Amino acid sequence: MSARAPWTLVAAREIQVKLTDKNFLVGTALTLVLLLGAMFLPALIGGGTTSYDVAVTDEAATGVVDQAEESLQAADEESAITPVDVADRAAAETAVLDGDVDAALVGGPGAWELLHDGGAPTSLDGALSEAVSASAMAANAEAAGTTVADLTAGSELAQVDLAADDGTMTGPLAFVLGFAFAMLFYFAALMFGMQIANSVVEEKQSRIIEILAAKIPTRQLLMGKVLGNTVLAFGQLALIAAVSLVGLTVVDLDVALPGLTQAILWYLPFFLVGFLALACVWAAAGALASRTEDLQQTTMPLTMVLVVLFIIGLYLEGMWQQVFSFVPVASTFVMPVRIIEGDTAIWEPVVALALALVFCALTITLGSRLYERALLHTSGSLSWRRAMSLSKD
Repeated sequence: MSARAPWTLVAAREIQVKLTDKNFLVGTALTLVLLLGAMFLPALIGGGTTSYDVAVTDEAATGVVDQAEESLQAADEESAITPVDVADRAAAETAVLDGDVDAALVGGPGAWELLHDGGAPTSLDGALSEAVSASAMAANAEAAGTTVADLTAGSELAQVDLAADDGTMTGPLAFVLGFAFAMLFYFAALMFGMQIANSVVEEKQSRIIEILAAKIPTRQLLMGKVLGNTVLAFGQLALIAAVSLVGLTVVDLDVALPGLTQAILWYLPFFLVGFLALACVWAAAGALASRTEDLQQTTMPLTMVLVVLFIIGLYLEGMWQQVFSFVPVASTFVMPVRIIEGDTAIWEPVVALALALVFCALTITLGSRLYERALLHTSGSLSWRRAMSLSKD
């Protein structure tokens, strides 16, 4: 039986440490709770049955209320408008002011009035107004010897949502999803990147690294740390994506699924490549520091790059958005947004991903060199330039 490669042991340890970290588990659970809350809370708040009581004084008003109820139920089957019979207008006013009814419909054809106390509910007002208008039009059509259908022929405006036809999204929904993608990568790269850097510098500070380096090649150490944290980050992302897709289906927002599913399928490889491109550099940043206190200095360049790319990913438009969607790492922020908006040809994400892979290979090479040169240097922090000038030994 062949022995396991050293990097697998390092990766397994990184994963085990993180999965037993209460902060990580609580943070992941809290993220999922907030995500589910964002999807379900609006539905729960607005999910109650809409029911109104309207005071009426005669059969004509009752007929209008019944017609308004049909109009309201066309949008929500559980909605209801109940006519409440009262003796006269004075009784209707009293019922409204006492809060016994939501409004009162008094008067008659051509002189209808809606009585309310401080404003009628918008949906009730709209339904009753539509019913009164339809009733008046029917009466006028009959008086003119024609029909409502003839009077309104050709007056309807058909709605054609082109974005819905091709599975893309625009407007606020596209921005929110793009923001969510950008935030996920930003926080994953920052959180797991700092975890990698912290792990490296803690091992240096405690001198454990000298023991490990004597037993395990430094490249194996680096590979284990990077791949272990990559598995964790990608697993966390996959969990969030799965919960999001299931949640959208449950809350009847599955109309967004075609465009969102395509965007997620592209986002996952961009996330993976972008994370790998930065992970080795985070490890190198940790190796440049000799103490935990030095990390802020050595990781600042990476943090600033992430902040700039995050802002770019959210607010670039037009030609510059297209350009940066091909820039490695920036493409993780920008390209999914373009895919959501349906603004890409099939070859564009393929080319962007290929460029990201090339850049990933370069950063892995650079990061591993810096890591190897700076790992055993314990006399103060190193600058990036000085670390490159050190010999490998």
